[in-house]
Amino acid sequence: MASDAPVGVFGGTFNPVHYGHLRSALELTERLQLEHLRLMPCASPVHRQAPDCSAIDRAAMVELAVRGEARLRCDPRELHREGPSYTIESLEELRAEFGPERSLCLVMGFDAMLQLDTWHRWQELLEVAHIVVIARPGWKLPTSGVVADWLSRHRSSAEEALRLRPFGSVRVEELRPLAISSTEIRTLLRSGYSARYLLPESVLNYIKEHHLYC
Repeated sequence: MASDAPVGVFGGTFNPVHYGHLRSALELTERLQLEHLRLMPCASPVHRQAPDCSAIDRAAMVELAVRGEARLRCDPRELHREGPSYTIESLEELRAEFGPERSLCLVMGFDAMLQLDTWHRWQELLEVAHIVVIARPGWKLPTSGVVADWLSRHRSSAEEALRLRPFGSVRVEELRPLAISSTEIRTLLRSGYSARYLLPESVLNYIKEHHLYC
């Protein structure tokens, strides 16, 4: 992949990371022709209760999960920053590192996009990155409200949009459904059932070795 290809950022708690995260990440990397995609564990979530698994452990599991796949990387920067994990601050750091011309893409789920107006400095996100929304079959964009107006101004379906500019557009990508959730995995493990084949074996071994989700 060319060194000037777009770079993706996929944030989340990854509590724990599983094949749903990883398959979506890899599909997007290939479909959007990203140089690589960074999975960025959130240290201190703003819109949900803090995970009972430490950010250090969650990042370690992401590192194990992407090992061997050069197009996917773990970016632990939010672990080294105090206070709430605001996405805009991470994007600003990445923009400073990559420079003003490199295309940067923030990946988020459809549900997160619907609540985007509750994010810290959300209207500044497109000043530093594109936004790529992961949609599932049957998705429908909002037709009224602040987010709907925002989408009507910035959404683009053009294949080259992510390459022509370093930031500023919104793209919706429909991916294959892979019905795996971190909540389901935690429930299985706490109930004494196996979570094998829902997440990488290396991650499952880490969970067992560190007595997580008991």
